[in-house]
Amino acid sequence: MVDAHQTFVIVGGGLAGAKAAETLRAEGFTGRVILICDERDHPYERPPLSKGFLTGNDDRDSVFVHEPAWYAQADIELHLGQPAVRLDRAAKAVTLGDGTRVPYDRLLLATGAEPRRLDIPGTDLAGVHHLRRLAHAERLRGVLASLGRDNGQLVIAGAGWIGLEVAAAARGYGAEVTIVEPEPTPLYRVLGPELGTLFADLHREHGVRFHFGARLTEIIGQDGMVLAARTSDGEEHPAHDVLAAIGAAPRTALAEAAGLAVVDRAGSQGGGIAVDTALRTSDPDIFAAGDVAAAVHPLFGTRLRVEHWANALNGGPAAARAMLGQEVSYDRVPYFFSDQYDVGMEYSGYAPPGTYDQVVCRGDVGKRQFVAFWLSEGRLLAAMNVNVWDVVEPLQRLIRAGRRLDPDALADPAVPLASLIAE
Repeated sequence: MVDAHQTFVIVGGGLAGAKAAETLRAEGFTGRVILICDERDHPYERPPLSKGFLTGNDDRDSVFVHEPAWYAQADIELHLGQPAVRLDRAAKAVTLGDGTRVPYDRLLLATGAEPRRLDIPGTDLAGVHHLRRLAHAERLRGVLASLGRDNGQLVIAGAGWIGLEVAAAARGYGAEVTIVEPEPTPLYRVLGPELGTLFADLHREHGVRFHFGARLTEIIGQDGMVLAARTSDGEEHPAHDVLAAIGAAPRTALAEAAGLAVVDRAGSQGGGIAVDTALRTSDPDIFAAGDVAAAVHPLFGTRLRVEHWANALNGGPAAARAMLGQEVSYDRVPYFFSDQYDVGMEYSGYAPPGTYDQVVCRGDVGKRQFVAFWLSEGRLLAAMNVNVWDVVEPLQRLIRAGRRLDPDALADPAVPLASLIAE
């Protein structure tokens, strides 16, 4: 039972935490809501950091989840610039970096993820960057503009979504870009070899150079500045700046130190706080949502950790409702989107390499206007629409249906997707 004398604490000032706080108030909770943010900025959304804000198309204020005044109006107590350093489950209290102890009746961990670091010589040079926080994006935006003015060279380690989106932004400023990627195509672990080449071709058309089958082994510098990046096959790439875009690791240290169950980082999901379908941890009064949560997914029958905007947007509110004692089964179909040059795409589902046996496309792949379907024994696991819009809802319904589909019907643009759902 929940009453007005209870205190709900949220650790993590990203989208998941902010939307959880909003949901608690929207659902009628009148107790204390405390939101602990280790950054000094108010909660903000991360997609603009590699998209509109980085390109210069969107201003800084556009990234924030709520206007600053909203938190006081909603009676949300904010602790900005204060990391949570200790969780005492027995005393039901969180200790902040300045020594403040914050008691809770129920707690949400929305601590997110942090960029993985390059473990090579030269990462202490001034021109080595990561992109996770607003401060990173502000710095990188200035760097890209400067590189563009001076025909400077940017080397990006990693051809995942962040690496590709930054590459597109950098080319927009006029910077020279080289991407180093150990896999044979971009996005290999997400799209597989079948469609990863599409993104390689797209970026090559815009002047990006790729170096596949290798990884960075050293960043060479002089007087604290980057001069070049060396790869595992002995090649040397001129560079004025280097971006490490090699993925993110869930921030589980607080949970681990408190003895909560976590997922092995060596596994396919790369770790995370273990939660059930209601986003509840191994402690019944503690929940987790967003990038840090490795949740049992009712639809896919496995534990998933999803590092995308939609998961934070929807997972934070779901966790808030579970904290209030409502029945929750968090079964959203994973979804993400990307914009690169004149190509926009949306991906729904879960189909890492090895889980599917067929890829079917409808539309014109050559013109980059199509829908791709990943199938396992005729059942749809995932779909990606590229420059084709207003199809996410039927695609997600097909994924949820779990029935065998006719690949020829999927490939035929004359067959409405809705008709396949109704069969």
